[in-house]
Amino acid sequence: MSALCDPPGAPGPPGPAPATHGPAPLSAQELSQEIKAFLTGVDPILGHQLSAREHARCGLLLLRSLPPARAAVLDHLRGVFDESVRAHLAALDESPVAGPPHLRPPPPSHVPAGGPGLEDVVQEVQQVLSEFIRANPKAWAPVISAWSIDLMGQLSSTYSGQHQRVPHATGSLNELLQLWMGCRATRTLMDIYVQCLSALIGSCPDACVDALLDTSVQHSPHFDWVVAHIGSSFPGTIISRVLSCGLKDFCVHGGAGGGAGGSGGSSSQTSSTDPFPGSPAIPGEKRVPKIASVVGILGHLASRHGDSIRRELLRMFHDSLAGGTGGRSGDPSLQATVPFLLQLAVMSPALLGTVSGELVDCLKPPAVLSQLQQHLQGFPREELDNMLNLAVHLVSQASGAGAYRLLQFLVDTAMPASVITTQGLAVPDTVREACDRLIQLLLLHLQKLVHHRGGSPGEGVLGPPPPPRPVPFLDALRNHVGELCGETLRLERKRFLWQHQLLGLLSVYTRPSCGPEALGHLLSRARSPEELSLATQLYAGLVVSLSGLLPLAFRSCLARVHAGTLQPPFTARFLRNLTLLVGWEQQGGEGPAALGARFGESASAHLSDLAPLLLHPEEEVAEAAASLLAICPFPPEALSPSQLLGLVRAGVHRFFASLRLHGPPGVASASQLLTRLSQTSPAGLKAVLQLLVEGALHRGNTELFGGEVDGDNETLSVVSAPFASASLLDTNRRHTAAVPGPGGIWSVFHAGVIGRGLKPPKFVQSRNQQEVIYNTQSLLSLLVHCCSALGGTECGGSWGAPTLSPEAAKAVAVTLVESVCPDAAGAELAWPPEEHARATVERDLRIGRRFREQPLLFELLKLVAAAPPALCYCSVLLRGLLAALLGHWEASRHPDTAHSPWHLEASCTLVAVMAEGSLLPPALGNMHEVLDRFGTGLFRGPPGN
Repeated sequence: MSALCDPPGAPGPPGPAPATHGPAPLSAQELSQEIKAFLTGVDPILGHQLSAREHARCGLLLLRSLPPARAAVLDHLRGVFDESVRAHLAALDESPVAGPPHLRPPPPSHVPAGGPGLEDVVQEVQQVLSEFIRANPKAWAPVISAWSIDLMGQLSSTYSGQHQRVPHATGSLNELLQLWMGCRATRTLMDIYVQCLSALIGSCPDACVDALLDTSVQHSPHFDWVVAHIGSSFPGTIISRVLSCGLKDFCVHGGAGGGAGGSGGSSSQTSSTDPFPGSPAIPGEKRVPKIASVVGILGHLASRHGDSIRRELLRMFHDSLAGGTGGRSGDPSLQATVPFLLQLAVMSPALLGTVSGELVDCLKPPAVLSQLQQHLQGFPREELDNMLNLAVHLVSQASGAGAYRLLQFLVDTAMPASVITTQGLAVPDTVREACDRLIQLLLLHLQKLVHHRGGSPGEGVLGPPPPPRPVPFLDALRNHVGELCGETLRLERKRFLWQHQLLGLLSVYTRPSCGPEALGHLLSRARSPEELSLATQLYAGLVVSLSGLLPLAFRSCLARVHAGTLQPPFTARFLRNLTLLVGWEQQGGEGPAALGARFGESASAHLSDLAPLLLHPEEEVAEAAASLLAICPFPPEALSPSQLLGLVRAGVHRFFASLRLHGPPGVASASQLLTRLSQTSPAGLKAVLQLLVEGALHRGNTELFGGEVDGDNETLSVVSAPFASASLLDTNRRHTAAVPGPGGIWSVFHAGVIGRGLKPPKFVQSRNQQEVIYNTQSLLSLLVHCCSALGGTECGGSWGAPTLSPEAAKAVAVTLVESVCPDAAGAELAWPPEEHARATVERDLRIGRRFREQPLLFELLKLVAAAPPALCYCSVLLRGLLAALLGHWEASRHPDTAHSPWHLEASCTLVAVMAEGSLLPPALGNMHEVLDRFGTGLFRGPPGN
């Protein structure tokens, strides 16, 4: 009978078995026989060996009739359940098809599902134990729950690696759950434990939960399927009671307040395999702390019951703050709550991610921070330092959207007090100092993680190097580089220093993605030299770690510009900042010369991408691009024809657009760019001169230089609307199928349509004469700079022959002829006989009309005449203009030349230009000075001619 007694110190036996169920009570003799049979395993009457079924039923009979025998009977029933599980797995092994449990065929028909002859015994055990629990739950539920949960842990661990059909514990939890719940024995044990927990859930479930934690510590991870199933069945109870039991155990093993000291002493290291003190808090105690099991259970429940876990953790936190000052003088459970929660978060990233989303909202009210400060002020200095290290580690492990919010909360809280702080948001100085220290330690910790994430020098010597260790906090900030740069550029005290340092760490950690992005954001948002210096400081800190940083930053910014994702104000600011940096380098000022030189090299490599920005519809972007290209160094090798022509076209367009919008003072950048392009090669010089002359003579720009503009289409359509049938083109088409060219027999000269009135008159844009003079001088000055043989400037306000290049002047002359009279381009340079003028009347009149409409042509002729013999290439224009003027004077009815002021001025200018270009003898070179003294008869030939 001694074997059936409880061990010394064990609690007393539960009450007697219920009398209303099972067989009738046994007599003393029958009870003695049953005890002998149970102890020996032999039938005392027949003398044969008891079968497993008979032996188990004998034990159940004793369990009903002799409560002190419960320990021995329950221990014997362990073997029954073990045999049943072994038979079940053996039946699965005999199945020829392997695969997931739900795809496996049923066991052979000759083998019962619960083992040979044990299925009904297992069912009887469940019935007996269920009767005990229903009859006296307070006495039986703690005992039976501990027995069932421990037995499930042993069975899970024992058969984990012994059968091929048992999935690995680290694999799919669903497969393990399906396997064990398909076994009658383990499913019965689970039902028994669930019944015990249900019976005590309203009064005191701590005993059941405590047994669950103890078993989880001993048999994890093979026991995880039990935790997952029970936790999903009782999420509210399991979460709250698991945390409560874990906190109580933490107070015992870690000590109230000492838990943080013991567990967090080395928390600055990312992974700690033993987060607890080496020796238990109570001398002689050998129990394993339950916090690891708490972490495992809550980790399994976090995926489906994250909201419940978050609410429970936050409730514990607020309850601990409401308890008042911490330290060793208060309630031990309230004292240990904050260290306990910190330790949970350190050991479980899943729990940290569950709470981090609402952590900022929980801590934002100033009253909460004040309560937390009061709660922690009773802790010793060493324990506070340990908890601070834990907090630093937790922030570095924060991930998701809550990481950036947490950073902003810490920075806002740590900011120095300001006189404009909103009332009610003031933070106590002690809290501000603590956050300040936390941020500094966080930056130091992140720096260590970033620069040592590749492992120690000895790792990977005998094999491939390990992958870099991730830093979740920095991973979460990848998508917030723009916000960090914007906060940094605010230049607020301390804040911008912290965030600037964080940008550097993030750039090194995520190389090469975030470094160029951060540098591009700073360059496109800096509005002052002080803000621009942040970009240079970031570059100086990253240039050693990141190769090719500037080209990547430049390419990424240009890609954003051309994709339209960078707004025009930021684009203009980016280009202006680049211009400032390159200008610092070229002028030898105090700016960052190295950065300016490197950016100049990057810009010179992307001239094809910068040229279209000169045509940008936003004026500030186009002007900023012109300023950058005006001082940007060109590549050492010659520009390709496509690059050169693209730059020249865009530069000429920018020149005339600036002249129209800003006047001569606004064309400095475009003029400097075109001058530099003209000096790159002869092809560049020719392209610049040609496009400048063509652009100046284009009908859209003639009014800039005092030229007349044809009546616009609207005026013409209004005048001729009633007479839409009058069309010269239609008239000519009646005679021929082809459109006649100029000078043909079907050309018609008219000042209007007979019966319809005159053509719409020419009109001149209302530009100030002084403005026209300034515009003309700006254009001519640019042409002179481009035509200068040595890149020099005007000498004494006039253009001398040594200054201009004859080849350049020739290019201007050819372009003039092609623009004014394209059908005469390439004609003979020599003057034809006088009779030839009769065949060119139409062309001469057209040339004369162009000279009258565009006074700029005279100035361009003067420019060409300054570099003999280039003027001879304009002989077609000279002959046409001379013929038109002579025709006018011959037909003039006024004897005084003063009645034709334009013709007189044009005649004088023509003689002066021809004299300057060495096309007249010296004796006739000064004739223009006395032309106004003579009458119109001077231009008529002798009588009879």
